[in-house]
Parts: sequence; C-alpha cells; structure tokens
Amino acid sequence: MRAVRALVLREHGYELWWEEVPTPVPGRGEVLVRVEACGVGLTVLNYMSGVSRVHAEKLPRVPGHEFVGTVVACGPEVDGSLQGQRVMAYFYLSCGSCEFCRLAHEPLCRRLRGQVGVASDGGFAEYATLPAFNALPVPEGVDPIAATVIPDAVSTPFHVCRRAAVGARDVAVVVGAAGGVGIHMVQMLRAFGARVVGVDRGEGKLQTLRSMGFHAVDAGHEGWTEQVREVAGGSVTVAVDLVGRPETLERCVDLLGPRGRLVVLTTFRDVNLSLSPARLVAEEIQVLGCRYASRWEVEQAARMVQEGRVQPVVSEVRPLERAAELVDRLRQGTLLGRGAVVPAQSHT
Repeated sequence: MRAVRALVLREHGYELWWEEVPTPVPGRGEVLVRVEACGVGLTVLNYMSGVSRVHAEKLPRVPGHEFVGTVVACGPEVDGSLQGQRVMAYFYLSCGSCEFCRLAHEPLCRRLRGQVGVASDGGFAEYATLPAFNALPVPEGVDPIAATVIPDAVSTPFHVCRRAAVGARDVAVVVGAAGGVGIHMVQMLRAFGARVVGVDRGEGKLQTLRSMGFHAVDAGHEGWTEQVREVAGGSVTVAVDLVGRPETLERCVDLLGPRGRLVVLTTFRDVNLSLSPARLVAEEIQVLGCRYASRWEVEQAARMVQEGRVQPVVSEVRPLERAAELVDRLRQGTLLGRGAVVPAQSHT
C-alpha cells in the first residue's frame, strides 16, 4: 500500500513525529479525503498537551480536526456522488440517530465516539478518512484555507450567539478576542447585532481588532475591567470567556449587569468558579455552557462566510512538516486568529 506523510502525536506534549503511514482506506459509511488544508488552533494544542482531557490510551494519533479537502473515494454504503466534492470535517463523531442527534444537538450525542483528531486520525496528513456523516460541503467560492476556520472557529461563535440569544440591544465583551475563535466571535456577535468590546494582550492584536471596527482593551492592564465598563457605558449583557482562567471568569461575572449572560467554552481540568447564588437570583444572571455546534449550525456559519458577513482570519500558513512553528506561536500567544498547514501533495 502506498505510504502518505503525516504528523503523529505519540505522547502528550508539543512534539509531533513526521512519519510515513499507510494510505487510509475508507470503511463502511466513510469517505477518503485528500487534505488541502488543516487549521491549527488552541483546541488541538490543548489536546496535544493533555491540558483539557487526557486520552493517552488513544495514542499514537494524527491530530487536526479542522481539515478541508476533496473526497477521492467512498466506502461501502456511501453515496458515490460525494466523490469529487470539497468537504470540511465536522468535529464530533456523533451517532446521528439518538434523540439529541435527531434534534440537531449532535454535540450532546448519547453515543458520542469522541472527536476527529482525538478518537480518530485527523488532518495533519495528506489523506484522512471521515464518516460521511461528518463530511459537510464547503460553500462554492470559499477558499480551502479560509474554509478551515468554518467547522470550529466560526461555527462555535454561531452556536454561542444562538444559545445566549444575542440581539441588537446587547453589549458583549470577549476575553481572548484576537485568538482563533475570538477574532471570529467578535465578528459573529456584531453580525447578530451586539456592540462588542474585545479584550486581549499585545499591541498588534489590539490594533487588528481596532482596524476591524471593534473597541479593544489591553488585558495586560490590571484595571482592564474598568476600561471595559468605560467603553461599554456601564455593565455588559454578554461576556464570553475564551481564556478560561478563574480570574478571567470571575472578572467576566463582575462585568455583567442584570440579566447578563456568562458564556463558558473552556474545559480545563481543576478550574472552578465561585458564584453568589444571591446575585444570580437578584439580577437573574445566567451561566451558559456552550459545547461546539450542530451540523446545521456549521452549515449556517459556512453560509455567513460565503456571504462575507464573517471574514476568516488565517494569519499564517505553513507546509505540513513545519506545523511545529505554528504550535510555538500558539504557545507564545503571538498567533493572530488561526493558523493553517497545507500538505505538499506529491501524489494523488
């Protein structure tokens, strides 16, 4: 069997091994995708390091869940018309038949098998297999590198806005606003009608947010919450924390006014948040956990990208074998938006 090149995670940490592996073969209900690009963001970094959850029993593994490519073969029981289509990977390996999947709440699947790039090999390779259920169409006219942000970095914000019922009278703050999800979160909140204040570190990131028309506050200043209040004209109604530290979560709660909503997306172990039940009741404050997005939401997010309502921000692209450079940039906190790796395809 012809070998293909891939980056393999053999133990939790930040090191990937450059290897030749057998070309994947699509099984029942699967397709084989020739990978054109794969996104690199904090989710894959946290998985690699073991910060979010430990899956040592599932190693070695080819990481990378945000991949886009062309279907080149279909396994048994797959509609052959998928062959030749450009698709993007839906992250969660959901069953598609339980009550949550039938209600388009696939992340809450009763029989969830895990995630692409965690429980199955992902897109840090020239080829990858994917359940046909997880192969969603890339809209016409959307570049494959730009499309890598859709399945997670744009779809998650779409789910957040729906879950938090964001509307035209909302004032929102996003902590971690220039990161891979954050820079699309601020755009999505604005698209839903909210006035948005972004919080992040580094003058380059802050200037980028301002150039996009957002108020930007430097998280490096001790009094950044007061600056947010000043810009917002008081308390905020929606706070989205993409950093997930106890101090950022607590500050987000402090920023909320009556009927405010705190949106939590991080899943770091050993992080806890203390809340006053009296304040929750007195001010009707809500704490909302948001877990990824449904397939329908991914398709709606893709349409928004196609229509130009959300602009993908992929600031750096590297060949697959140089993915470690993007990993280092993420660890240093200097990567603006998302990065992407592109396999140098030597054969088809």
